Amino acid sequence: GVPASPRHRWRLPASPARVWDAYADPAKKKAWFTSAPGGVTAHYSLEFREGGSESWRGTFGDSPVIELDARYIDVVPETRIIISYAMKIGGNRISVSTQTTEMRPDGDGTLLTLTEYGAYLDGFDDPGLRVSGTEDLLRRLEEFVAKRN
Repeated sequence: GVPASPRHRWRLPASPARVWDAYADPAKKKAWFTSAPGGVTAHYSLEFREGGSESWRGTFGDSPVIELDARYIDVVPETRIIISYAMKIGGNRISVSTQTTEMRPDGDGTLLTLTEYGAYLDGFDDPGLRVSGTEDLLRRLEEFVAKRN
């Protein structure tokens, strides 16, 4: 596999408490996390706690089924979330990653820093695709928390 460690810094127009709630509340997380244009969600579940899990199954257009299975390793309210997750497309494991999301107050908003260490397997995925996918997720999170201010 090809290892990579992209880091994203994103300023969100909401307090750390509101950003945290967008991650921790299953209905709110589903609203922004599964709302990609062209995406169809077949399954989503979230047990947001240390030792908990998150899973998603769906498709984009005529893609094979995409699967995400995550475990919550470290959860510090309004401060830090560390997950370990694997992704599959069409039953083929494409990556295994550890992702750290850190939040800190920044004026009237939140500075979110997301760092990922990923192993991209057997040519099915690459760091460039993951960077653009993560940025898309962060844009959707930003839009979600902005609407609720």
